[in-house]
Amino acid sequence: MDFDLSQIAVPFRMQPGLRRIALDDMRLTPLRRDSRLYAEKKAIVEAGAARHQVSGFDPSPALQTIADLGVRSGIAHGPDHFPELAFEEDFAVLDGTTGSVPWLCVCVPSHWAPEEKIGLDFTALHQPVADNAALLSAANQLVSLVTAGQAWERFVWTLASSPGYDQHPQRHPRERWPRAVDDDGLADACWLRAERQCFTPVGKGTAQALFSIRVMLEPLTQAIATPGMARRLHDSLASMSDAVLDYKNLRAVRQPLLRWLSARA
Repeated sequence: MDFDLSQIAVPFRMQPGLRRIALDDMRLTPLRRDSRLYAEKKAIVEAGAARHQVSGFDPSPALQTIADLGVRSGIAHGPDHFPELAFEEDFAVLDGTTGSVPWLCVCVPSHWAPEEKIGLDFTALHQPVADNAALLSAANQLVSLVTAGQAWERFVWTLASSPGYDQHPQRHPRERWPRAVDDDGLADACWLRAERQCFTPVGKGTAQALFSIRVMLEPLTQAIATPGMARRLHDSLASMSDAVLDYKNLRAVRQPLLRWLSARA
């Protein structure tokens, strides 16, 4: 997993956490055809459920941006091909003029339904997020920032009860955490789920940003490789509010996970 656990915030806060990166350093990740992620994305593409757009919107500048990023990443990919099956990333377009999302190309959402988000503005998109006051109060400034022609990245993470990438709420309702297990058994059934989210400018003069989402999964028992990692995750999990725990479906398992992490810290 290309996720540095040192980026886990202590105490935990729902915040933008954006870091500017050089445009030349922006890369996409090739999707291996023998991977579980490829199989899951392929099923969504074949079902015609990957793409959604506002009527009349032209996604060709965004598709060309994806193709250009693919070339820069060493992945030959034309703008007329399926980016869903060439890259690990999912994609969306954020329009800086309206603050809305007119186009989505998403196969593996994390407990949200892309078809319900199309055309919504930044504030409406993040309304369901727990402890969202900081995000919502800075909505206009954030939209202006990430659509101003620079590249940005951020990482988000959670703990999941399923190794599945596709977490669309209608296709895959949340799996229940195992109950009749000890702390070690619970940890064995737990996955660290992280996302690298990036904003890349689309063409010239579009006032659009390409939002890319790369979902990464690793068994918790493998992700926690050092006592320092265990302590950092412990302290972040311990500091989550009840609202965040409910949002992430972690309230029922926080205490046994804290005990397991503490034993390894």
